[in-house]
Amino acid sequence: MNAVLSPTPRRPIRELPDELISQIAAGEVVERPASVVRELVDNALDAGATQVTVRLLAGGVRLISVEDDGVGIPRDELPSALKRHATSKIASLADLESVGTMGFRGEALAAISSIAELSLLSRTEGQSSAFLLDGRTGELRPAARAVGTTVEVKELFFATPARRKFLKTDATELAHCIEAVRRHALARPDVGFAIWHEGKLVEQWRTATREQRLADVLGAELLELSVAVAYSAGTIRVTGRAGIPDAARSRADQQFAYVNGRFVRDKVLTHAARSAYEDVLHGQRQPVYALYVEIDPARVDVNVHPTKIEVRFRDSREVHQAVRHAVEYALAAPRAGAAGVVPPAPGLRQEAPSSQMGWSQPRIDFGAAGGHRVSDLAVLWQPDSVRAGHAEDFASLSTGSAQSELAQVPSQATLPEGDWPLGRAIAQLQGIYILAENSQGLVIVDMHAAHERIVYERLKRQMDDRAIASQPLLIPGTFAATPQEIATAEANVETLRTLGLEITPFSPRTLAVRAVPTTLAQGDAVELARSVLAELAQHDASTVIQRAQNELLGTMACHGAVRANRKLTEGEMNALLRQMEETERSDQCNHGRPTWRQLAMHELDRLFLRGR
Repeated sequence: MNAVLSPTPRRPIRELPDELISQIAAGEVVERPASVVRELVDNALDAGATQVTVRLLAGGVRLISVEDDGVGIPRDELPSALKRHATSKIASLADLESVGTMGFRGEALAAISSIAELSLLSRTEGQSSAFLLDGRTGELRPAARAVGTTVEVKELFFATPARRKFLKTDATELAHCIEAVRRHALARPDVGFAIWHEGKLVEQWRTATREQRLADVLGAELLELSVAVAYSAGTIRVTGRAGIPDAARSRADQQFAYVNGRFVRDKVLTHAARSAYEDVLHGQRQPVYALYVEIDPARVDVNVHPTKIEVRFRDSREVHQAVRHAVEYALAAPRAGAAGVVPPAPGLRQEAPSSQMGWSQPRIDFGAAGGHRVSDLAVLWQPDSVRAGHAEDFASLSTGSAQSELAQVPSQATLPEGDWPLGRAIAQLQGIYILAENSQGLVIVDMHAAHERIVYERLKRQMDDRAIASQPLLIPGTFAATPQEIATAEANVETLRTLGLEITPFSPRTLAVRAVPTTLAQGDAVELARSVLAELAQHDASTVIQRAQNELLGTMACHGAVRANRKLTEGEMNALLRQMEETERSDQCNHGRPTWRQLAMHELDRLFLRGR
């Protein structure tokens, strides 16, 4: 027999006491010692500090002390600093809509003071001495200190012992505190940071350039395994470093995104960066990157989350496209290519002239007679029954074209002398790998994977020259749509049309798909429409279409590439190496696996114990 719950007696509506309000605010702002460190370092940076020192005891539970050499707080403003919503950073609604500082709410010090013993020591340039404010008693007295501010927080959560029980071990809390400072250090290379724990220096980062700070914080290997990002689109500027596919990790623990110097975890930025790696990253590996987005403060809302780790963009699609293109263009330039090759401008795909690459060898022309054209893909886009009938013809087309392309290559004797990045071919191993010699040592190339990428990029360029053709459906596909899907379809009619899609209302709660891209006519129209609308509501729908097209192009490229176990002449091998050096993304095959590896002379010497 079920027990009958008695109704809860109604309570009158009344204002909460200040003490309870402070505890609620503290619960939103302060989760653990690292939250206190983050807020106090924010304040130090806003004060113009050039050196920030963090001292901790017991992982920050017993003591958190943050010292800076900023402008300091005047004596008469110290008592106000601990009041709720008291701040010098904003004064009006207009200021809140275009925040340019790390902190702005005026909640942090008051919230921390309500759950810990807080003291504030500060001195400005014009004062004869510093002044110390006791947060518990309100006592203000002179003290010794140079210009700047020191905030000490002792016995965190002493007033709320239940919350203190949720903290982890001292080592874990220390790791979170270090991570909080680490995020600030990556954004402000012009500021020095030091972290002391139990009287020992555990981390220190001196002022440096951004590249040097990235190397100091994330490791020197990052600079070796990453490419520079520099891209502007309208009022948005994206800079930083993007790790090459070889640097990818199993976890997303080395992904740092900043908006106007503020570390954020934002779905728009994360999705944009991940989509830029779709064509080069293997499996579920996670890319490594540190990206800095600079945008007009009025076009981003930072007053979204109590911890200020989330933001909201006025035009999220514009930001998504800027970040995605920034990383794409940075990764597109082949690392095997010569330095100084300029990446293509947005919307353009250009190839470097032979004179820039340092040789005069004519490259393989995949668009010449006998090569692959976009029209060749018609076989792949036919119904299964028709495609099966053309299987043998398609196989002969692929094999024949690859052979004819390589057959046009001059012999090795006609190749000019030069120090090519991928070197000069010296042998072929088991019909699979090309062995080449360059100034660094030995280069090993997977010839099928490399040729597959070359064909794939050529097909993509040819596809880019054509608009996405639309094919009306004889029987429109209908589906029950959510209110968001209906609103997205109605608000993006022109965008959908440019993507080859026509989605119109069929009834108040139903959408009809009346046309789809010709290349995807045999697919599931309803599933495609749902995916595009979901992507369009969040980001950019063109990525869905592009992903589907690229899968078809990848299939064509795989069939068109030179097959394993085929013997190549030295001229053919050298031509393939030269084409790799100027083809975008040629360092990975279509599936994200590497196409070549370098074995330096010192590695070869180590194998044979030379010099020992």
